[in-house]
Amino acid sequence: MRAKMNDVAVSAENLSKRYRIGEKVPYKALRDEITKLFTTPFGKLKNQSAPKREKGYIWALKDVSLEVKRGEVVGIIGRNGAGKTTLLKILSRVTEPTKGHAEIRGRVGSLLEVGTGFHPELTGRENIYLNGAILGMKKREIDKKFNEIVSFAEIEKFIDTPVKHYSAGMHVRLAFAVAAHLEPEILLVDEVLAVGDVEFQKKCLGKMKDVTGEGRTVLFVSHNMAVIQALCPQTLLLEQGCLQMRGSSAEVVKTYLKGNSVESGEYIWQWEEERLNDLGLLVPLSLRILDHKGKVSERVLARYPFQIEFRYQLTESVSNLRVGLTLKTTEGQWVCTSFDRDRTEEHGWYNRKQGIYVAMCTIPENLLNDGTFVLGVITGIKGAQRLYRDFELIRFSVDMTAGVGSHWADGRSGVIRPDFKWETEFAG
Repeated sequence: MRAKMNDVAVSAENLSKRYRIGEKVPYKALRDEITKLFTTPFGKLKNQSAPKREKGYIWALKDVSLEVKRGEVVGIIGRNGAGKTTLLKILSRVTEPTKGHAEIRGRVGSLLEVGTGFHPELTGRENIYLNGAILGMKKREIDKKFNEIVSFAEIEKFIDTPVKHYSAGMHVRLAFAVAAHLEPEILLVDEVLAVGDVEFQKKCLGKMKDVTGEGRTVLFVSHNMAVIQALCPQTLLLEQGCLQMRGSSAEVVKTYLKGNSVESGEYIWQWEEERLNDLGLLVPLSLRILDHKGKVSERVLARYPFQIEFRYQLTESVSNLRVGLTLKTTEGQWVCTSFDRDRTEEHGWYNRKQGIYVAMCTIPENLLNDGTFVLGVITGIKGAQRLYRDFELIRFSVDMTAGVGSHWADGRSGVIRPDFKWETEFAG
């Protein structure tokens, strides 16, 4: 049953976006679209022109229809390239749809990527007031929030410095603080909790919980399934630009993790020439789970160590590269993330020249509990740039046969089942 129009904050009908393969589409910041805010009062975006040909094009979004009621908090999940960010960019007026239309009823705050909506030549202070003005806020309203924004972003010393001189971390902190504190009626957030240091991520999560409890409408894109389930009662699942499922977050996450990873113990990337051009510095080639005998397997015995092999290619020399693995449960609970540079004894970061690399990670025996886990890859240049990442690649199971504590009939809760050292002495 469709909601009454007065209750609908965001609606989309047959929303589609097509890109020409290899074409560089000019980026439009939010400030570039201010004029349209006044010419279309209800935030209506429409373009009914159909594509003339399919060859040489890719549909980032295809015939997506949805409604989000006022006050709803909705998660959006899907693999890389599923269309999540494209959907938010259309709703934020950063880009226009190729077909279909969307209507947004209320003032929108967006946090899509570092610095979205910021003017690089303006100071942090000036950008705060600019973003508030775009949202339709009066100066006195922004004044009341100003100190809270600056304090949250932790940029007091740099508030009167042009943001073009800010580090990536400072950009992120200020962008989130502005989006979360200027009280838009509709908040669109893309992966904000995946950036910044651990303490800042905790602050963001706390603020997001506050925002979702204030009755605002929120669309939240994330690869962190635990956060999605904690913040969002409902979630949308996008696959290859299409809306595949909408339902309770627990149900959608379970379906997503089950259907988007392989169980063969091996994932081999098959790249088309056009996609290779878009990947940039790092091209993933294969990911394998090797059991204690060195064989590819989707099942490992807990009593033995096993290895994860990630093969990738660098298309040019790279400085400060780090390559990591992510581990989650099939329910979306985050287990751990580990990087190849976590235990380095070197000061600074070394260069890696162009070529093919094989990274091996050893998981010790008697660490993981019995159950099924989801393995992923995350790569980037420390403090500067994200490269390739995909958190749902291989599902594998851990068998506790003859493992620690397996002689007890009762099960063990938790994602780990470590073999801790125990000593007991008679004390009386």
